[in-house]
Amino acid sequence: MMTFVAEQHSDFFVRTINGLVARGADPTRTLNELVARPVDKISIGEIYESLDAITDVEARLRRLRQWVMLALMERDLRGDAPLSEVCGAMTALAELTTGEAIRAASLELREQFGTPRDGAGCPIDLIAVGMGKAGAHELNVSSDLDLVFLIRSDGETDGLDGEGNPSRRSSLSANEFAHRVARRVINLLAETTAEGFVFRVDTRLRPNGDSGPLVCTFGALEAYFQAQGREWERFAWLKGRVIAEGPFADLARHQADRLALDMIVEPFVFRRYLDYEIFQALRELHALIRQEARKRDARRAEGLDVKLGRGGIREIEFVAQLFQIVRGGRDPGLRDRATLTTLGALASRGLLDDGEAASLGEAYAFLRRIEHMIQYRHDQQTHFLPATTSDHEHIAAMLGIATDDFEPRLAKTVQVVEQVFDALLRPDNGQTQDEVSPTMRPIGAEAPGEASDAQERAKVEQVFESMLAGSRYQAARPSAQQAIRSLLTQAEQTGISAPAALRLTRLLEAICRRPAYLALLAEFPLAFERVLEMLSASEWAADFLTRHPVLLDELIDGNLFEATDFAAWQRELADAIGMARLGDAPDTERQMDLARESHHAQFFRVLARELAGLLTVERVSDELSEIADRVLQVAIDTVWSQLKKRFREQPRFAAIAYGRLGGRELGYASDLDLVFLFDDDDPAALEAYSRLAQRVSTWLSTRTAAGQLFDIDLRLRPNGDAGMVVTSVRGFESYQRESAWVWEHQALTRARFCAGDPAVGTWFEKFRRQLLAEPRALDALAASIRDMRRKMHDGHPNRSELFDLKHDSGGMVDIEFIVQFLVLGHAHSHPELLDNAGNIALLGRAGSAGLIDAGLARQVADAYREYRRWQHALRMGGAKYARVTHERAQAQREAVRTLWNGTMGDG
Repeated sequence: MMTFVAEQHSDFFVRTINGLVARGADPTRTLNELVARPVDKISIGEIYESLDAITDVEARLRRLRQWVMLALMERDLRGDAPLSEVCGAMTALAELTTGEAIRAASLELREQFGTPRDGAGCPIDLIAVGMGKAGAHELNVSSDLDLVFLIRSDGETDGLDGEGNPSRRSSLSANEFAHRVARRVINLLAETTAEGFVFRVDTRLRPNGDSGPLVCTFGALEAYFQAQGREWERFAWLKGRVIAEGPFADLARHQADRLALDMIVEPFVFRRYLDYEIFQALRELHALIRQEARKRDARRAEGLDVKLGRGGIREIEFVAQLFQIVRGGRDPGLRDRATLTTLGALASRGLLDDGEAASLGEAYAFLRRIEHMIQYRHDQQTHFLPATTSDHEHIAAMLGIATDDFEPRLAKTVQVVEQVFDALLRPDNGQTQDEVSPTMRPIGAEAPGEASDAQERAKVEQVFESMLAGSRYQAARPSAQQAIRSLLTQAEQTGISAPAALRLTRLLEAICRRPAYLALLAEFPLAFERVLEMLSASEWAADFLTRHPVLLDELIDGNLFEATDFAAWQRELADAIGMARLGDAPDTERQMDLARESHHAQFFRVLARELAGLLTVERVSDELSEIADRVLQVAIDTVWSQLKKRFREQPRFAAIAYGRLGGRELGYASDLDLVFLFDDDDPAALEAYSRLAQRVSTWLSTRTAAGQLFDIDLRLRPNGDAGMVVTSVRGFESYQRESAWVWEHQALTRARFCAGDPAVGTWFEKFRRQLLAEPRALDALAASIRDMRRKMHDGHPNRSELFDLKHDSGGMVDIEFIVQFLVLGHAHSHPELLDNAGNIALLGRAGSAGLIDAGLARQVADAYREYRRWQHALRMGGAKYARVTHERAQAQREAVRTLWNGTMGDG
């Protein structure tokens, strides 16, 4: 006979054993079998089946709980059951017993009134939503069971019993039927009988609490969320999950009901923007909980409430839930109901320090085990650990650790949780004003003004007063107006310039009806400081931020100025897009929004690093081009996975980049010049890849609520607008060799594989090099290029007194055409020119090869670099055209004209 450890520590264990003996059971034999393996959903179901001789459902459910509690307690105290087993088993017990209670009550009532049905004749089942720990599979061993009872809609019973015969009474509304079932379910679970109880049931989390109806329809729930739902209820419904349903409808109906419920709950819990208003709501909620905990503690001997006290379980849960509420709308990967899973997800995203997340996870497991030991003793819903030595010794012994180790470990655990929680909810989120980060400098804009003279201060005041008198401000809610006034005051104190002040008012007007953004700036002073720097540094940056205020969130990231791991970012984006679903189908609109939001965030990070002086113009283009490549790959993968007529797992399809993207010279607002190729002999290939190309183009270029990714230009494909949107590799080769114009071969010098099937990309690069290396008559080549240059010049007339950096004679286009001539004319004998290495590098190679004067090559390369820098600065400053005075560019123009005349033979 086995000696049970639990007998030494639990009055409840002993009482239950004695009660089973009194009822004729052999607890020792049964327990020896139960504790030999984990207690889980399967074993609990087997125990319930073994009790089928007990015909009274009330008694059978209670006997089931007794056996489960005895087995769990013994396994836990032996150290055989991890926390996940204990919580999982209690949750499985709740699911089974609630389901059986609903089933028994529903069938009993059907005999009297028939089956409740909606207007279409579909059965209406009572649905039990487990809230809190029940929804997260985290129930403790003496948890209350928080339930919200729902039905899909109202209706009437059909008056037929289970055999299809007329029932004994008249029909009943589905609502009343559900209320009667729910009341019976509560009694079946919570009423204390000679066998005890199953779960204490709490239904106060339903709409309007105790004053609201016990059962709510989906429609009424949605209306309540929209009109009256409070912030604390978002936290409550964060973990809400259907744990049981009635017996009338089939599986498909139950799945449809769950999907419909998700579509009501998710928009209430998760906002599609970053919800920083929740910080203050959480502070208020937690203050109330602490206040109640202090009242309880004041009536007891000194001790620790391991759940609600300082550094307790609730604070760990709040850390996880806060990030879920703030960011879960944009990141579905943060919506898992389990606390430990969420902490891991926060660490993987860099939202929590790895060490903090690990410490919180260890603290959570330790405190939950202490909570269970406290509850095992008397089967009471308590979380209070008295400070007496005897109590600590007892709990330590139950945990299997020495008392001398238990108390220091407990003190350290509570301290760690307090520190993390307090830092998170501190109004400035722990950021101090002396925190060092790069200062953003002006690019194409005025330097941040000191506003030292009265005239400049007067201009700023006038700008701010104009905003406060404007219609948008006047229409904002009072709390938003107060926040705006506070932010304007802070900005004025920094000595903001008048142009930056005007940009600030545009931003505030754009977000004045989105209080979450105002709350972000109020919660994070460092973020507002960075906003002011960005507004002062660049007109284009200010406009970009105003169009996409969701990017404000990026300004609070401590890693804002660090380089991005683009491969990891691509994986995270692909994972997030894959999780954006409506039931079993992809949520295409949300997927497109996620791609745009993530892409804009990466652009914004590049912009911030550039404004901080951490990136050159060339490096900016490299990173923007890398981002575009990654987004293209995600788009191809996503669209192909959803294509109904796809005929293979991975498409033999590639995107070829031309122009700015092809040359890795992408700017913040550049179009993407693309050609789509495929290499596939399957009969379905052309149709499938044509559809893929069209949808990828649409996926990238469509303007959604989150904005646009790119304008897509496909006119460089074979035959231009008259050609197919996608071309086979053989068709592309044939066209380029037999039909292409010289300008199309010019474009090919800057083309490269950027996304899709690498095998197609390898083919393309090999063919590109072969074609470009073919010998050409230099005079005819020069004449063709000169002719194309004249057409481009005529197509971009400059009627101003300024020099157009791109299109005027001696500008960037001339340099690009010179390089293209050198590649097409000399690559057959100088293969080093075949690399898509950029204009500056190729000029250097041509100079080293003696094709052009090496000194002049360096001058023109420097001119191209300077042109790009000027062009970029002007665009960042909001200029419509990239133009400077002729005097400023005189030396550069002369160098370019000299090389053009010497190379192309025509001024």
